[in-house]
Amino acid sequence: MKTVLTTTAFALMAGTAMADTITLYTSQPNADAQQTVDAFMAANPGTEVEWVRDGTTKLMARLRAEIEAGNPQPDVLLIADTVTLEGMAQEGLLHAYQSPEASNYDAALYSPEGYYYSTKLITTGIVYNTGVETAPTSWKDLEDASIKGQIAMPSPLYSGAALIHLATLTGDQELGWDYYGKLAANEARAQGGNGGTFKAVASGEKPYGMVVDFLAIRNKADGSPVDFIFPEEGVSYVTEPVAILSSAKNVEGAEKFVDFVLSQEGQDLVLDMGYIPARDGMGVPAGFPAREDIKLMAFDPAEALANAEANKAKFTELFGAE
Repeated sequence: MKTVLTTTAFALMAGTAMADTITLYTSQPNADAQQTVDAFMAANPGTEVEWVRDGTTKLMARLRAEIEAGNPQPDVLLIADTVTLEGMAQEGLLHAYQSPEASNYDAALYSPEGYYYSTKLITTGIVYNTGVETAPTSWKDLEDASIKGQIAMPSPLYSGAALIHLATLTGDQELGWDYYGKLAANEARAQGGNGGTFKAVASGEKPYGMVVDFLAIRNKADGSPVDFIFPEEGVSYVTEPVAILSSAKNVEGAEKFVDFVLSQEGQDLVLDMGYIPARDGMGVPAGFPAREDIKLMAFDPAEALANAEANKAKFTELFGAE
C-alpha cells in the first residue's frame, strides 16, 4: 500500500515545527486555484494551504455532509456566487471579518458585516455568431421575431450564474418576467450550462446566446467566429466571493487569505488569469471594454436567495425542465 506523507508528517520526521495550515474549498478551475494558492503561500511564508477543488454545488453538498457530521473541514471558501454565501451567513455558518482591503471595493460587492467579499466580476452578456446579418446591442433585441428559434441560454436549473442572471433581469423594471415570457414565445432554448450555450452559438446552431463574458472573449481571440456585447441595459454578474467559516480552525490564517485575494497583488493575479478584478482602479483583460464602460445591473443577494425556488418554478413553467 502506498503511503502518502503529509506536510505534518514531513515536519515531524524532520524535527521541525509544523507549518501553519489553512484548508480551502474552491470552485476555481484547477490551474487558477493552484496559481492562487502558490501566490498566497509565496506572500505568506510559513502558511501552507490544503485545498479541494470542485463545482460549487458539489462542494456545498460535501460541506453540508461534513457539517451534519459535526466536522466541517474548510477554514475558507472561494466559490462561485454570493447567493450561496448569503444563505450560509443567514444560517450563522460564516465568520464576520472586516478586512482592511474593503475600502478599495464598491460596497455592493461585499457583505456589510464582512461575511463575504467579491474577488472578480464575471458578467453575462450576449454572444452571437459573426455570420448573422444584424448584431444585437440590447437584451430586448433577443425578443425580435426575426430570430425566433435562434437563441440559446444556460438554464438556471443547472447554472448558478444563470440563476443570478434570471434574478437580475426579472428584477429590472424595464425587463422583468415579461421579458422572459417574450423569450419563451420566441422559442429561446434554455438548457445546460454556459459551455453548451457557447458551442451552440459558435457552431451556428443557435446564432444568438446569453453567456459569461470570458468564455466568448477568449474564444474570439483564439479565432472562434463569435463576438460578444455588453447590452446597453447593463449586465448581470457573479463575483467568486471569498468567506471564512464560523467553524474555521485557523481563523488568523483564513483572514490572511482573505486579505491576500483582495489585495493589489491578489487582484493583479485575477487580471493575469483573464478576469475583471473586483477591486477599484484595476485594468481589464485584453478584449474587454474599459471597466467604466461596463454597466452592472442592480443585484441583491438576499433577495435573490429568498426568490430562488420561486424563480426556478416560474422559469420551468415558461421553458420546461431540462
